[in-house]
Amino acid sequence: MTNRLYDQMLSLADPSQVEELMRFFKCGKGQYGEGDRFLGIKVPTTRRVVKELWRTTDFDELEHCLTSPYHEVRLAALLTLIELFRHARKEPALRERCINFYLAHTPYINNWDLVDLSCYPLLGEWLIDKDRTLLYNLVAQGQSIWEQRIGIVSTMQFIRQGQLDDTYALAQLFLDKPHPLHDLLQKAVGWLLREAGKRDEARLLSWLTPRAATLPRTMLRYAIERLPLPDRQRLMQAKQQMPL
Repeated sequence: MTNRLYDQMLSLADPSQVEELMRFFKCGKGQYGEGDRFLGIKVPTTRRVVKELWRTTDFDELEHCLTSPYHEVRLAALLTLIELFRHARKEPALRERCINFYLAHTPYINNWDLVDLSCYPLLGEWLIDKDRTLLYNLVAQGQSIWEQRIGIVSTMQFIRQGQLDDTYALAQLFLDKPHPLHDLLQKAVGWLLREAGKRDEARLLSWLTPRAATLPRTMLRYAIERLPLPDRQRLMQAKQQMPL
C-alpha cells in the first residue's frame, strides 16, 4: 500500500538533526522519551507536508503513521487527524471517528509535544458541548503520564471559551493523588492554571492561596508566572515556609 504521508516524511530525514532532537526530547536511558526514534525533521517542515497531503490521507494510512517508530511521523499523523476533524464540522460521524481513532492510539501519543499539539484541538474541541467525564478518567486512571497530561491539557480549549471549572477540578484531582507528580505533569497543570488565570486572575489567586504551601514547587512556579510580583512573592513565601 502506498502511503504518501509516510513516504514523504521519510524522504525528508536529516540525520544531522537526530542527536539534538533526541537530547531535547529526553530519549536517553531512564528518561521519559527512552526508546523513541527520530528522523531529524523540524515541526515547520512536518506542517508543510501535512498541509499538502491531509486531504488525500485515509485512516489506514493514519494508522500506519501513528504506529510508526519515528516521532515525526507520529506527529504528522496527529496533525493530519486535526485537519480532518477541523474540516468535518458538518460531518459529525467523521468527527466522532477522528476522536475514537485518537483515543484508541494514546499509547503512541507518548511525548509532551505530541500531547500538547493534538489533544485540545481534538478532544478539547469535541467536548466543548459534551460530558467531560472522559478527562477525569484520564487524569485519575490514565495508564501513563501522557494519558494523564491529555486529560488536563485538553481543557485549554475550554479556557479559550471562558470555561474554567474543569481546569481547576482536574488540577485538584492531580493534587489528591497519593504519589508525587511527575515533573511533566506538574508543568502541565501549572501551565493550564496560568492560562486560566489570564481569564480570571482573582479566581486563580483565590484557588492558589490556601494551597500554595503544599502545592508542588514546579506546578506553583508555572501557575504564578503571569501574576503581579507582590502576589508571586507572597505565594512563594508561603511555599518556602512550609516545614519539611
